[in-house]
Amino acid sequence: MKNSILIIEDEDHIRKFVKINLERNNFEVKEAANGEDGIEIVRKEPIDIVVLDIMLPGIDGFQVCKILREEFPTLGIIMLTAKSQDIDKIMGLEYGTDDYMVKPFNPMELVLRVKSLIRRMEVNKEGFVNEMLLDGPFRIDIYSRKFYKNDKEIELTPTEYSIAKLFLENPGKAFKRDEILNLVWGFEFVGDSKIVDVNIRRLRAKIENDPGNPYYIETVWGIGYRWKDME
Repeated sequence: MKNSILIIEDEDHIRKFVKINLERNNFEVKEAANGEDGIEIVRKEPIDIVVLDIMLPGIDGFQVCKILREEFPTLGIIMLTAKSQDIDKIMGLEYGTDDYMVKPFNPMELVLRVKSLIRRMEVNKEGFVNEMLLDGPFRIDIYSRKFYKNDKEIELTPTEYSIAKLFLENPGKAFKRDEILNLVWGFEFVGDSKIVDVNIRRLRAKIENDPGNPYYIETVWGIGYRWKDME
């Protein structure tokens, strides 16, 4: 079955150009010229990833992202932005995007970003053993891609889930930012490594008792991050 991508972009030539390149790579592509129509499409049809422009008529991309993330926590979202936009704002806690692209961009790079995000979202259910990752109060159900703290489910974006899984599989290991970038986003990712920091902040906000004084996700100064070994 083809993965379904929705492009929410008001500029017709950009939308059509992106659609052509995604369809050439065997994706099923749907289109919306504004945020309101895009939200309705996601509500009515199965969509895997939304490619979302920030500057839209009516409600902007930030608000669209916020609505979609609240209603569809596991939906993949890639934001399209101008060079002047601040990555911290694009990837901020209140929006929850998985990735971003700066205009103008190479359409093949967007295809690679989409494929990378899909890999983070995929679950191979054929013959899959129901495996659990356990560490302290945390539990990850690999089969269902669900994350729990003290048996209470915490909704994570696909990217946040991939980072959490990487940490729980490697407690006590210090990861450089570039290592996390390569292992989660893929070696073809050419964006700013700051995307790692923003996702770590988001993850801490969801799982730490005191995000301002994190206990589970430790900062290794000058290197990156480490999941506290609780054994």
